[in-house]
Order: sequence, then structure tokens, then C-alpha cells
Amino acid sequence: MSLSRTKRISSSNSVRSSSGSRRLSGFGPVQGGFSGISLSSSSLYAGTNGHHHGLGAPLASLSVNKSLLAPLNLEIDPNLSMSRAHEKEQIKSLNNRFATFIDKVRYLEQQNKMLETKLELLQGQGVSRSNVEPLFEAYMAGLRRQMDLVNNDKTKLDGELRNMQGLVEDYKHKYEDEINKRNNLENDFVILKKDVDSAYLVKADLEDKVGALTDEINFLRNAYEEELRELQASIKDTSVVVQMDNSRSLNMEQIVAEVKSQYEEIAARSREEAEAWYKNKFDQMSVQASQFGDELRIVKGDIAEINRLISRLQSEIEAVKAQRASLENQLAEAEERGELAVKEAKARIRDLEEALQRSKQDMARQLREYQDLMNLKLALDIEIATYRKLLEGEEDRWLWLFHSDSTTAESSPEYTSFQSNKNKLQGAYVQCYLHNLMFMKPEIYHDLFIHPFSSAYLIQGQQGYHTPQRAIIETSVRTTPG
Repeated sequence: MSLSRTKRISSSNSVRSSSGSRRLSGFGPVQGGFSGISLSSSSLYAGTNGHHHGLGAPLASLSVNKSLLAPLNLEIDPNLSMSRAHEKEQIKSLNNRFATFIDKVRYLEQQNKMLETKLELLQGQGVSRSNVEPLFEAYMAGLRRQMDLVNNDKTKLDGELRNMQGLVEDYKHKYEDEINKRNNLENDFVILKKDVDSAYLVKADLEDKVGALTDEINFLRNAYEEELRELQASIKDTSVVVQMDNSRSLNMEQIVAEVKSQYEEIAARSREEAEAWYKNKFDQMSVQASQFGDELRIVKGDIAEINRLISRLQSEIEAVKAQRASLENQLAEAEERGELAVKEAKARIRDLEEALQRSKQDMARQLREYQDLMNLKLALDIEIATYRKLLEGEEDRWLWLFHSDSTTAESSPEYTSFQSNKNKLQGAYVQCYLHNLMFMKPEIYHDLFIHPFSSAYLIQGQQGYHTPQRAIIETSVRTTPG
């Protein structure tokens, strides 16, 4: 039965080699590596991750009895060397690919550790950001309060502006009323001046007439006195003889005296009437002149008071205009400051929202990457565990096979090849330079002895140490259904 199994393995080397290469290409990375494998001439040990699983029992040394090979009539196949060389090349390529997978696993473990550290840092930063958000909220609340204060100040300034505009309108109406009053008073003053001028002219005319009448009265008085003297003189020099029939004598002196008294009485009455009339007119003109002078003084005082009031109102209007201009400037500046503060607050809020959105997007992207890496790590861990179990089971099977079929295997050419490979690999000592990526330690050296039937391999520089192809092929064929 051992020979039939050996022939079956030898006849299906190519098929199992291809299937083994396909299977090995799909193996996942091995986490942790091999911490210790040793082989001596008297004992055989194999272990994974420091656990032997009952494989630490020593095995007796094996020897080949050459006499047992004679009855079998076995001959060396001429194509055996070529197939062995081909198998070696395939095993080297498989070992190289396996080494590439191990390097990739270590690189991914390093990246996983870096991403975990980065996630912890980002989570810590996320907690700090959550502490920063209340500060921004407080800052925005302060800006809102300032905006409310600015709006309240704006409302107050609008009310004061309306009050000042109302005062300006009142002063404007008062100024217009005073201007109208001034115009009316100026018109009245012009009219009064015209009346005063006309009265003065009338007074001058009347004074001229009074002088003319006084001169005329004096002239007439002198003429009457001269005529009276002439009459008296002619009366004295002339004697009149009147003959009356009734022999009544005329008293001429008495008649002259009566005529004289009548004329004198008429002249005196005329003179008194003229003097009274002129006196009355003069008194009236004097009263009117005094009245017009008083009115003129009152009008002048009113005009001066109006001028003072106009100047005071003009100064008040200028002051109000200046105050209004300053209030308008302050209001414009307050509006500009408020709008600028609102714009800055909105821009700050927009920047903070954009930064928060970017942070959320970065966090989500990093979480997705971390989840992908965790999924990949989980898949790799599963493959590693499966591969470890397969290796442990295969090593157990081969050890059990060597315990059970040691006598039969001594007579087979496969055992002869195994014995030669064992002699070549026995005692090979390799110093493997490894870098612990998970804990970022600088350098760790492991002293390893290579077991000829373990499915692991180690590299020193570019030189590779591999197991016999039969062990890998048999392992691949056994693990293909799983």
C-alpha cells in the first residue's frame, strides 16, 4: 500500500505541482512567523508560535538497507533529474511568491498599526474638536449680542435722528415764519417810511405855506396899517361940507371910528382864525411827526430784534445741520461696522461649517479606510489561522507517517530522496534578520534550524531554503477540498 501511494504521488507530480502553486498563491499571510524550528541527527522538532502540539518526542535515526532494494528491480528514470530540476525551479518560484506574501503581510501589518495610531490620534482630535465647538458657539453668541447691540443703537440713533429731523423741521418752520414776519415788517417799514416821507414832505409844504401865509398876513397887516394911516392923514387934511336938507349934522369921526373898528375887528378875527388854523395844523403835524418817530423807533427796534433772532436761528440751524451731519456720519459708520461685523461673522461661520464638514468627511473617509483595513485584517487573520492549522495538521500527518511507515519508506526512492535532502538541510543554521513591525522595535534575530518537512521557508539574502516538493504537493492536494 505504501508503494502504490508512492507511485500515485510520483505519477501526479505535475498536476499536484500546478495545483499546489495555485493553492499557495491564494494563501494568506502568516502572522507571527516561526519562532523556533530545530533538527538534529538524533531528534526532530517542529513548532509554530512556540507551541509543539505533542511533536517534541525524539525520533530514532533512520537507515536504508540496500539489500531490500534488489528484489524491487528499480531503475533510475533518465527524466528524473530534469523533473527534479523543474520541481526545484517551481519550488523556488513558489517560495519567492510566499516570501513576497510574507513581506506584504508585514507591510500591511505596519500600515494597519499606523492607521490604528492615526485613528486614535484622530479620535483624540475629534474629542478636542467637540470641546472647541462650544467656544465657537460662545464666540458666535457674542457676535450675535454685538449685532443686537448695534441694531439697538441703530434703532436709538434712528429715533434720535427722527427727533432731530422733527426739531429741524420745527426750526425750519419757525425760521420761515420769522422770514415771513420779517418780510411783512420790512414791507410795513417801507410803507411807513413812505408815509413818513410823505408826511415829512407834507410838513415841509405846510411849513412853507405857513411861512408864506405868515408873510402874507404881515404884508396885509402892514398894508392895512399903511392904508389906515393914509386914510387918517387924508381925513385930517380934507374937510367935507355936507349940506343936508334936514339940517342934520354928520359925525364923520364917529363913522370913521366905526368903520375902523369894523375893519380892525375883521382883521383881528381873520388873523386869529388864520393863527388858530395854522396852529392847529402845526400841532397836528407835530403830533403826527412824533407818532411817526415813535413808530419808526419801534419798527427799528423790532427790525434789530428780528435781525438778532434771525442770526441766532441761523447759528442754531448751522449747529443742528452740523449735528445732523455728524449723526448721519456716525449712523453710516455704525451701519458699516455692523454690516462688516455681520459679514465677518457669516464668513467665520461659513468657514467653520466648511472646516467641520471637511473634518466630518475626513473622519468618515478614515473610518471607511479603517473599516476596510479591519475587514482585510480579519480576512488575513482568518487565512493565517487556516494556513497555520493546515501546516500543523500536515506536520502532524508527516510525523505520524514517519512513525508508522518507517520500515516501508526505507525501501522507496522517495525516502532515498528525502534522506538526501535531510542530510543536506540537517544542521543548516540561518540567522534571519526580521523587523518587528507591530511594536516598531529595531531588530530581532531568531536562530532557526530548518525542518525538512515543514511548509515554511526562510531567506538569507537571496538564497532560499525550501522543503521537498513532495511535502508541499501532498499538503496542497490534501487542503484543496477545504
